[in-house]
Amino acid sequence: MTGRTLITPTNKYRDNDKVIGVGNAFWDLSEHNGLAGIVADLDEGLLRTQSGHEFVNFSCCSYLDLDSHPKIIEGGIDALRRYGVLDHCIARSRVQIPAMLELEASLGELFGAQAVCSIAASTATFGLLPLIASGHLGNGTRPLMIFDKNAHVSMSTVKPVCADETEVVTSRHHDLGFIEDCCKKYARVAYVCDGSDSLGGYAPVKELAELQEKYGLLVYYDDSHSVSAYGQRGIGYVRSHSPVLDERTIVVATLNKAFGTSGAVILLDGCSQQTLRVIERFGGALNYSQLLNTAAVGAGLASAEIHRTAELTTLQNRLYHNIELFDSLIQTGQAGSTFPIRLVPASDSTVVEAGRRVFEAGFYVSPVFFPIVARGTAGLRVMLRAGQTEEQIRALCSVLTEVGAPSAAAAPEPVR
Repeated sequence: MTGRTLITPTNKYRDNDKVIGVGNAFWDLSEHNGLAGIVADLDEGLLRTQSGHEFVNFSCCSYLDLDSHPKIIEGGIDALRRYGVLDHCIARSRVQIPAMLELEASLGELFGAQAVCSIAASTATFGLLPLIASGHLGNGTRPLMIFDKNAHVSMSTVKPVCADETEVVTSRHHDLGFIEDCCKKYARVAYVCDGSDSLGGYAPVKELAELQEKYGLLVYYDDSHSVSAYGQRGIGYVRSHSPVLDERTIVVATLNKAFGTSGAVILLDGCSQQTLRVIERFGGALNYSQLLNTAAVGAGLASAEIHRTAELTTLQNRLYHNIELFDSLIQTGQAGSTFPIRLVPASDSTVVEAGRRVFEAGFYVSPVFFPIVARGTAGLRVMLRAGQTEEQIRALCSVLTEVGAPSAAAAPEPVR
């Protein structure tokens, strides 16, 4: 290596040395304790490893348990029979079978928006954010792009790409004052955040809408954790609460979580046909040959129909009942909300051991640690679902209390 130039990274938008250097030790510890890399068969709600250990998964994002719904499984099979092909492998801008157009029309009606499907939410984000940065998705002005500090990695990873097109900054979590100051200074601002956080909680949608109305702020939300689980017909938190549903509000959401199928949907309002063509042609992998396969389309159509029936409300209410039951037993910072994720606090030094003891007792909850969460905020991530029984939830909470989780009974009385 003598005489050869070594590259010193700028690490302006990411630092793999830091993330891997710190985070890998926790992942190794999790794997050593049997909490990562688990392989298990699913049988009527129970998972069973090859060694015979049975456990209930409390770390699954299928909040309504639709992923195993008979109508959704049959919907995938039916679409394969109707269209006679699994994956028509060509860019949709050149040739496509009607399958995905049928799904987009159904989702568009369901959500009351212009719907564009993608193979994944991260794929949609990687396609859309650079177009926002260049002004081609917006009003033609290159915006200052503000990424929320807690924005999911699927969004934050796109910072360097956006920075090739415009100026990129990072804000503290939902820092409305900072965002407004930027709006006063720059001709155009775009804010990138989660509408529903992967660690619990919702974005300040109404407050952001005030900035949208006052300054023309564009907000890009990933609302993956609330779609289906929240709102009439499962339209999600953002579209249930935002008074600004036009070209200034863009929502992307996976269909893999509470919706129970596969892929993702982009929800747009007021976009011209010309703008939709730009997205289709220049949105990166949105125009590659790796689109939703026919089975995923059929499953999506079946799930959309369930969303139009009273069954969806029944499933949502079961989920909310289970959330309330958990909150009555374990104290967390997310208690009292309809959000299905709870973070049971633990220290960096004890979180993996606590997770191991819970797993040995027959329940899986994910230990989360830096860089998944900020330093000093490690915990056990619990995900509630409609199909979990009261007995299972009470038994889990009993184990969590044994490993040091604060009981809801010990929570201080609110100040009146």
